[in-house]
Amino acid sequence: MRQRTRDANGGRNSGATAAASHHDAGPYVPHTDDLGELRAAASSCRGCPLHADATQTVFGAGPRTARVVLVGEQPGDREDREGEPFVGPAGTLLRRALDAAGLDESAVYFTNAVKHFKFTVPEGKKRRIHKAPSLREMTACRPWLVAELAAIQPRLVVALGATAGRALLGTPFRLGDHRGTLEPLPGGDAREGEPDMPAAEVLVTVHPSAVLRAPDRDAAYRGLVADLRVVARAVARA
Repeated sequence: MRQRTRDANGGRNSGATAAASHHDAGPYVPHTDDLGELRAAASSCRGCPLHADATQTVFGAGPRTARVVLVGEQPGDREDREGEPFVGPAGTLLRRALDAAGLDESAVYFTNAVKHFKFTVPEGKKRRIHKAPSLREMTACRPWLVAELAAIQPRLVVALGATAGRALLGTPFRLGDHRGTLEPLPGGDAREGEPDMPAAEVLVTVHPSAVLRAPDRDAAYRGLVADLRVVARAVARA
């Protein structure tokens, strides 16, 4: 297990507080491939302003030996309250799609590109409405995603939606240019002190929440399943 001594603030250096104002979670990420230690450290991350309004950090969940990692955008309202990824309606649909594609969800690791729920509350309302994270917020949170992937060393990574696609493949990014095809996961842009990305392939598809919002939900669901079947076949060949 890789491990570097952390300072009293739980980060890599004593500048963690200053780094928070600059949108960078890196100082909070311990040098370890232990997912439990990463999860514990993430609970106190202040690497961007989103932590202030969220209920809690929502870290990834799944086995250390997962061959497939699914990366979404950010936790939703229910995930924020329960502290686990993909436990809301989109997660239910995703698990149904995994089963239809022949992927065992117990062997999959679920996570998000951004670990805190970003939302707005319309005037006169109580319900919290999802708000897409900015590129700056996604970039700030990326060290956590890199650490998860480095710890798991998956065979395949699935980007669910455009935010996850940008986090994994960089910008500029258009989902339609990448959807449904396997391509190498870029690994040559690691920051100083950041672990390298695994030698994996990545596939981009839609986020399950987009399926729930689609005018033709059945067609959108079939498209998601078709993309996940590409992943299932690749896993079977490996």
